[in-house]
This record gives sequence, C-alpha cells and structure tokens, in this order.
Amino acid sequence: LIKGMEQRNKTIYRVAESIVKFQTDFLEHGISNLKPMVLKDVAEDISMHESTISRVTTNKYMHTPQGIFPLKYFFTTGFTSAGTGTEVSSLTVKDTIQKMVREEDPLVPLKDQQIVDALKARGIDIARRTVAKYREELRIPPTSVRRRMG
Repeated sequence: LIKGMEQRNKTIYRVAESIVKFQTDFLEHGISNLKPMVLKDVAEDISMHESTISRVTTNKYMHTPQGIFPLKYFFTTGFTSAGTGTEVSSLTVKDTIQKMVREEDPLVPLKDQQIVDALKARGIDIARRTVAKYREELRIPPTSVRRRMG
C-alpha cells in the first residue's frame, strides 16, 4: 500500500513538473501566454501513456502564481498565429474576445466578423463560427442584445 502511494505521488509530481515546463510563460506572465498542450505532449515528455496522464490530472489542482487551477485547465487546443507561427491557446483567444467585448462601445457593439478581423490583425486566424461559439460559451449575448443593453 505504501509503495503504491509513493508511486502515485511520484507520478503526480512528474506530471506537474512537465506541465510547469511546458507552461512556464503562463505561470510567469498570465493567460495571454498559455500554450496549447495535449495529454500526448506530457505523456511523451515523461514516457507514460496518455490514459495515465488523464487519470492523474483528474480532480487534481495546482497552486500557481496566477491562482489555483485544475490540472486539466492546462490542456487546451489552439491556433497557429499567422505572423509568428507560434501557438495560441483557445483559452487565450476566449480571454481576448472577452476583453474586446468589455471595452467595446455599448452603442455600437462589435459584430462577430469585426472580432474575427481584430483577431486576424493580431495574427490569429479564426473562423466567425468559432468566435460565435466562444462568445456563447462565455455567455456573451449577440450584438443585437448587447446594443439594447447599452
């Protein structure tokens, strides 16, 4: 039993260490620096199976300089930035959309296509449908509703 618990602790530690290695920029600078990462990345890094990584990260949390996050939070899909070729996390894109809407003129709220164009100007190539999906996930109402609210 003790040997099993020690093995479990070592595995959790190795997984956490790998996440820190991949997400150092996020830990130091915040969500705009969260990199896309999948279970396979960590599994390959520490020579374990993806299913083990999935099991180990379930219901576990990490206390970071940016706050306390579930280990699953660090595993996100992403987009390749057109200008630099760097990967941008979908959570970073959602955060950017949220900030844009928060700072918009309430009398003339941004349409999804305008958000797409603004993201494209920042080097993030994203479909309008994806912006609409993210906006709904963030519980941001459509332009027509936001205009009436403003």
